[in-house]
Amino acid sequence: MTLTVREALLAFRRAPLLSALSVTTIAFSLFVLGLFGLVAVNLRQALQGVAERVEIVAYLLPGTPIETITTAEQDIEAFPEVASADYVSEDTALARARRELVEFRDLLRELESNPLPGSIEVKLKPGYQDAAHVNAVADRLRGFTFVNDVRYGRDWVEKLDRLRGLAAAVGLVVGAAFAVVAVIIIGTTIRMAVLQRSREIAIMRLVGATDGFIRRPFLLQGALKGLLGGLVAVGLSYSAYVLINRFLISASFFNGLQALAIVGFGTVIGLMGSLLSVGRHLRRV
Repeated sequence: MTLTVREALLAFRRAPLLSALSVTTIAFSLFVLGLFGLVAVNLRQALQGVAERVEIVAYLLPGTPIETITTAEQDIEAFPEVASADYVSEDTALARARRELVEFRDLLRELESNPLPGSIEVKLKPGYQDAAHVNAVADRLRGFTFVNDVRYGRDWVEKLDRLRGLAAAVGLVVGAAFAVVAVIIIGTTIRMAVLQRSREIAIMRLVGATDGFIRRPFLLQGALKGLLGGLVAVGLSYSAYVLINRFLISASFFNGLQALAIVGFGTVIGLMGSLLSVGRHLRRV
């Protein structure tokens, strides 16, 4: 193992320019992926913020006893999807309308009687704010005999679902495309290093070295290049985040796990690129 590590590190000393070029190329490939990741992270947070506003409103029949409403609130809050269920009385609904609907304030003030019904406002837990769960909860609310109508903006919730699905699909496709490009780039740079040492590899073969013994330093070299490239890419992404945050819009950066995933991803694709290139060369030797 010590010999493998020493051979991998010697490769950086033998060809420092090629090694620096490899790390830089990997870093910029992952940097582009990191920028897309920043967009995805902030888009996801924006969609999550919109999803948190998903609310189901069950309008109650006039004259529903408060005891029945209190019991219903407890029953609704026991639903596995529900975060909270809050009763809004007729008077509270009217006061809210006068406060929020400024353009109708005079009209609402002149009303002789309150036309607004009481309601129960239901908010869902994270993870249950998609169309399927919203529909299921709404159907259960309609089952209460004192509920006159249930509203939740069905079209809006379904569009939000489609947007989340589209964002996930685009993220998967673009991420996979950049991963393939990075593997090709890393494979090419490792291939150049292998060709540079092809004579040495042939001699090692003649003296009985196994493919595994020959392959290990190159695999470690590729993993190290991917690791360094990932670290540089995270640093570049952070610099871009600082500039965007300062001069364009307020944004969020990767959390520790996401940053570690980029570095780990660079290491893995570095290992894969090396594995493909070295394996192809050894089959030809």
